[in-house]
Amino acid sequence: MVYAMALILLVEDDRNIAAALTRALSDAGHVVRPVGQAAQALKIVTQERPDLVILDLGLPDIDGTDALRMMRTVSDVPVIVATARRSEADIIALLSAGADDYVTKPFSGGHILARISAVLRRARTTTEQAPNAITVGELVIKPRQRRAELRGEPLQLTRREFDVLTYLAERVGQVISRRELMNQVWNQARIGEEQTIDVHISWLRRKLGETAAKPRFLHTVRGVGVMMVDPQ
Repeated sequence: MVYAMALILLVEDDRNIAAALTRALSDAGHVVRPVGQAAQALKIVTQERPDLVILDLGLPDIDGTDALRMMRTVSDVPVIVATARRSEADIIALLSAGADDYVTKPFSGGHILARISAVLRRARTTTEQAPNAITVGELVIKPRQRRAELRGEPLQLTRREFDVLTYLAERVGQVISRRELMNQVWNQARIGEEQTIDVHISWLRRKLGETAAKPRFLHTVRGVGVMMVDPQ
């Protein structure tokens, strides 16, 4: 299922690719706003509040990864990065910058539509079904506002970090496998990409003031998964 009538900001400077993607997305029921420069994209993100951004990295004015970081300072809009970069280090850098998902070039219209559907489904379902607040010790998560606080201080989380933290906090005391996180948080079952989960757990630990060797909230169960516990 592809959600109809989402406003999608398409940031792509190649006119032929932009035209083909615009046609495919429009045929699927989306409203597409194509632009060719990062500066234009940043302005639209703040003024028009799109439902999702597809961001090419090879932009003429600002490097796509830098543009993504700038975007994250003003919005938590879901972002799918379109990239020719395939190395693990590059993918980790994109996730660290705030990407929700990525597609590697070349890709088909059907492929990007499936990714869009998954990202939008997760973003909308999370908001619609979210409780007012989840409290685990000194950690307070407010899913509807997409805010998290530790000892009263706000945590600066990427969209994906927030989703992982919320999923685990809703299941305190349960061991959650990396495959379950990939299925339920990413809405995908990518075999061989478990390092994505490990990276996000590592980032969350750092922001929660803990380490794998000395965990407080996030405890690894070797060979099984990770479990959120109340340290109090």
